[in-house]
Amino acid sequence: MWSDLGLNLEKHDVLLGALGKAYGDLFMAQKNRPKKMEYYNFVISEVHGLRVKELVERKKAGKKVIGAFCLYAPEELVYAADATMVGLCGGADFSIPDAEAQIPRELCPLIKSFYGFKVGGTCPYFQSCNLVVGETTCDGKKKVYELLGEITPTYVMEIPHRTDTPQARALWLAEMKAFKAQIEQLTGNVIEKGALKEAIRLINEKRKAMKRVSEARKASPVPISGLDALLVNQISFYDDVERFTKMTNELADELEERNRAGNGVASADKPRLMFSGCPMAIPNWKLHSIIEGMGVPVVAEESCIGSRYFTDLVQPKGSSVDSMLEALVDRYAQISCACFTPNNERIEKVVQMAKEYHADGVVYNVLQYCHAYNVEAVKVGRALKAKGVPMLKINTDYSSEDVEQIRTRVEAFTEMLRPS
Repeated sequence: MWSDLGLNLEKHDVLLGALGKAYGDLFMAQKNRPKKMEYYNFVISEVHGLRVKELVERKKAGKKVIGAFCLYAPEELVYAADATMVGLCGGADFSIPDAEAQIPRELCPLIKSFYGFKVGGTCPYFQSCNLVVGETTCDGKKKVYELLGEITPTYVMEIPHRTDTPQARALWLAEMKAFKAQIEQLTGNVIEKGALKEAIRLINEKRKAMKRVSEARKASPVPISGLDALLVNQISFYDDVERFTKMTNELADELEERNRAGNGVASADKPRLMFSGCPMAIPNWKLHSIIEGMGVPVVAEESCIGSRYFTDLVQPKGSSVDSMLEALVDRYAQISCACFTPNNERIEKVVQMAKEYHADGVVYNVLQYCHAYNVEAVKVGRALKAKGVPMLKINTDYSSEDVEQIRTRVEAFTEMLRPS
């Protein structure tokens, strides 16, 4: 199977060895983990095995696989056309040397990571895709998608960077219709209203399950570690949707029971930290592992790999395809990425989340060279300060070189906090 996918087997074996060791060191060493996390352990153990085999089998049956990097790729349209969407590798420094051999070093690690995984032939999800969907959320991505398009079929959605004008709304709808046409052409399936309605229900149910897990983290003591909750969010982009939804609802059941019993994973007298900022593609577990290694719980993520994905559902106002496309626009325009300007909605959401999750402080993560999130940190910090919530901004990448420096800064930050 690996040879058929065109993987670089030697590099891939090295990657899997490093991933397995990191997972064992960070996740399996945790105490009092929810029992239902066993399923997610299994998914990671087969992340480059069983799941990839499922995708290959779907392709053999004539189905299509679409890869995506961003929340703005409307997965409902993919599933309505009887195709599958998967998230693509982009959270490790393993692939960055392959990328830097071709593209500038002065790009964010996420961009270099995903490009390196493709040109290095080490991501089986990339190799399984019939089409890769990009989006115009930042200049670095836009230009690298040009290069990516030279080596694999790539479709780029134009994302308006405003939500408050008729022109922006018209562009959203036009892009939604264009993406629908692209998927129909790729799959040979016309998206009918019944299939789209079912796909909306399918993805809404997944988001509801993830939100249940998130809501359970409002309790004190928190019933699940931030590391494990982050892992659930990351796996949501790879796993079979119905299977993931079922298992995540079972995890939520367990967390709700743990809350009733007061069974937490961290001491209730520790300060509670919320995470905000740049995406954390798998296996980027760096900041969570540093923070929780000190016994300090991370209770929420205002991030693409977090609340931005599951907070809002698609709410159709009619049963026609056109009305459901309008509903998709309504929902996807609410994702408050830092690429938007003005972006007051995100500032308000960060402050509101800090309140709802009883966060004593916010750790704001900026991946190096990510100008949008770095500049927006100014307004986020001001808004949090006005509400009496301290914020620690950390600029970092995927390497381990600054781990001790970050640990020292987090220690100093948490020492000044007291649980509310």
